[in-house]
Amino acid sequence: MKRRIAIFGSTGSIGTQTIEVIAQHPEMFSLEILSAHSNADALIEQAQKYKPNIVIITDETKYEKVNHALAADHIKVFAGEKSLVEIAASDSYDILLTAIVGYAGLLPTLAALEQGKTVALANKETLVVAGDIVTAVAAKNNALIIPVDSEHSAIFQCLEGEKHNVVEKVILTASGGPFLGKKPNYLINVKKDHALQHPNWTMGAKISIDSASLMNKGLEMIEAKWLFGLQNEQIEVVVHPQSIIHSMVQFEDGSIKSQMGLPDMKLPIQYALAYPQRIKNDYKRLQFKNYPSLTFEAADVKTFRNLALAKEAMFKGGNAPCVLNAANEIVVDAFIRNKIGFLEMSDIIETCLTKMNFIETPTLNDYIETNRETRLYAAGLIK
Repeated sequence: MKRRIAIFGSTGSIGTQTIEVIAQHPEMFSLEILSAHSNADALIEQAQKYKPNIVIITDETKYEKVNHALAADHIKVFAGEKSLVEIAASDSYDILLTAIVGYAGLLPTLAALEQGKTVALANKETLVVAGDIVTAVAAKNNALIIPVDSEHSAIFQCLEGEKHNVVEKVILTASGGPFLGKKPNYLINVKKDHALQHPNWTMGAKISIDSASLMNKGLEMIEAKWLFGLQNEQIEVVVHPQSIIHSMVQFEDGSIKSQMGLPDMKLPIQYALAYPQRIKNDYKRLQFKNYPSLTFEAADVKTFRNLALAKEAMFKGGNAPCVLNAANEIVVDAFIRNKIGFLEMSDIIETCLTKMNFIETPTLNDYIETNRETRLYAAGLIK
């Protein structure tokens, strides 16, 4: 039987590539649900082309436009963030690929896991904010979380067949982003256009900025902790500018397994949707002759302080990663709107981590309130 796929965040980079993967394998997958926040035109175009059963636009002001455009196609149209949660809890699909940007992915993901659904997770912030609760809900309901991030997909693949072997550590690789090797006297003047120019990957604006500041790698450390049941000390980051080795796992005997390939998000997306099967595709193959040198170096955490701040939040635990994520979402938006400088993002995040109330064992309501309060506080620090 075909696997029925729901895509939350279908108009973004991951969402559009997921649709491409599904379209290439119509014998395996059917596209049942699409959602977008405010990009009504792109959502309408996708729906008219692929004819899902359900479409959700979370910006309620766009509902009439979407509903009118899709009326002739007899597609059910819903609006608002509550609709995301309600549809995630329904039996209208088999696999939810959640590519919503940021904190907004948390509640829909929890709703899906509570129903025992398989979640292909491209929204790392869900585990950063409330990893303890999310993984507990998944375990309680025998729900599978399959990572879509290239780094976590790599670790997931390396761990296949290693269930009974002890992991010594995982090594997340970072490209270093567009500012690799740069120092503060250079970074103080950079603008969003520079930060969005990633050397290896084509990504959305938020994740591109996070990659440039190394916050993305910090968030991935926290995500890896919860995905793979690791201790903080078992997670390492190394800069690998070529982005060919996507991450590695070292076992207790010292052996290291890596997953390699060209930087193409369609591969981890396809792996997540088809798991545990690998399916044939025509994606470009890695030719080692084109990469005669693969290099590695330590991350410069003195210049790119976000990675150090994320590591600090991970070790502190409690609601500290939630504070980190909320503050980061506010400062990235402000940087994109030219309200603050590149280095100021770290200053504001650090202030929030220092000033916000620490809760050692948060409930879901605590996380929701921490997110709200931190966003308000961080916004107040931006002139």
